[in-house]
Order: sequence, then C-alpha cells, then structure tokens
Amino acid sequence: MQTKPLEPGVEITSALAVDELEEVKARGFNAVVCNRIEGESEDFPDEARYREKAEQLGLAWVHIAVKPGEYSEADIRAFAEALQQLPRPLLAFCRSGKRATHLWAYAKRQHEQCDLAELFAAAHAAGVDLEDQRHGLERSSQ
Repeated sequence: MQTKPLEPGVEITSALAVDELEEVKARGFNAVVCNRIEGESEDFPDEARYREKAEQLGLAWVHIAVKPGEYSEADIRAFAEALQQLPRPLLAFCRSGKRATHLWAYAKRQHEQCDLAELFAAAHAAGVDLEDQRHGLERSSQ
C-alpha cells in the first residue's frame, strides 16, 4: 500500500483490499474515507465487508460512493464533513486515488481562504492532475 499526502493528516491511496485495512491501522491512520461504488469492479464487490473490518480494527469509516467525475454538492459536503469530523490522520481511497483527491479539492474550495494554486500543487505532488476539474473548482469558491 502506497499513500500520498494531500495535507497534514490527510492522505490518499488507490484500491485497498479488505485485509489491507490492518496495514492502514498499523501505519497509524484513525479513519478511512471510501469513494468507491459497490460492484464497480471485482475487487470491490461489497462495501459492508470493509466497514465491518474497519470497525473491528477501531477505524472510523465513511463511505461516499461517487462515479468518476460526477461529484454532487451532497458528495462534496459529505467529504468536507468527513475532513472536519473524522479523527486524523485519515486515509481516503478509490480505485486510483483520483476521485478522493477531486472530492478533497472541492471540499477545501468551500473555504474562501483556499488557494487554488496550492490545491493543484498538493494534488500534483500526490500524483493527481486536477486540470480536468479546473472549471468546477474555480466556480466552487464563488
């Protein structure tokens, strides 16, 4: 499992297997945000197995299922609430880390003080290009 930081206390990763939640816990994470849709691929058939395993390990678990590139205001609000309320450090994941990064960026843009260039730089450092979301991110702060 390879994680990449977006900000202090928030990291992303790509697809996790249920058993990898043990490594998530061992590496010191306190919460997990999952952005995968049940059944989107063979390696993610059932979110409930992940939630149960996370609970057994004492990890806070939030599931915000989104399709790539389709982020509703409710999804963004849910991710923003997770960022505010979950114990850190937290790990967000989807199939590649891209959806998790997009939702993080949209959630951060809800604050007037958020600098778009800093979001782009943090995402780029984590290996995600936000350019395809630029228009939406520019509008989300207005």
